Amino acid sequence: MSGDARLHAPAALRNRDAILDVLRAELPARGLVLEVASGSGEHAAHFAAHLPGLEFQPSDPDPASRASIDAWAAALGLANLRPAIDLDAASDTWPVRAADAVLCINMVHIAPWRAACGLVRGAARVLGPGGVLCLYGPFKRGGRHTAPSNEAFDRMLRAQDPAWGVRDVEAIAREAASHGLAAPSIVAMPANNLTLVFRREGGISPA
Repeated sequence: MSGDARLHAPAALRNRDAILDVLRAELPARGLVLEVASGSGEHAAHFAAHLPGLEFQPSDPDPASRASIDAWAAALGLANLRPAIDLDAASDTWPVRAADAVLCINMVHIAPWRAACGLVRGAARVLGPGGVLCLYGPFKRGGRHTAPSNEAFDRMLRAQDPAWGVRDVEAIAREAASHGLAAPSIVAMPANNLTLVFRREGGISPA
């Protein structure tokens, strides 16, 4: 449709239901979910539609992505999907002061390491005790790729930008621990991806 600002990410259609299953198990029934690097907004819209007890705050530093997020929200009429905000994960100042969960999908491998560190640091800053940080994407474990396809993907990313690349679970976990997040639960996902679920220390995990 002419003038439609909505962007389409094929990967979002493939992985959104698998991620939703993890979110149903790990997120609180009610509260605010801050999504960092929301991209097209398709994930945020899908999750908001299926988790009506939660309010979703999408964000992205790219204006075209923010326009797409808002266009998806308008098209679907989702009252629990807030207007997109400009947020740089690496910044020490985020426009959201508190959240019950922070969600980030497919960002840390296509951004400099400082962005991953900023994401963890910012999540620890806005989450209260028991709050959840969920990361989804390809990761290495013990310094090794989990599949040949991930190794090839890593080479492609580093050729495009030497600051990018598939990250080690253990490196992210060390960074998280330094900011008061507990060791992650690790959920195997389709297509050799993982979801890492970090919980802010001081809270109670769901049964």
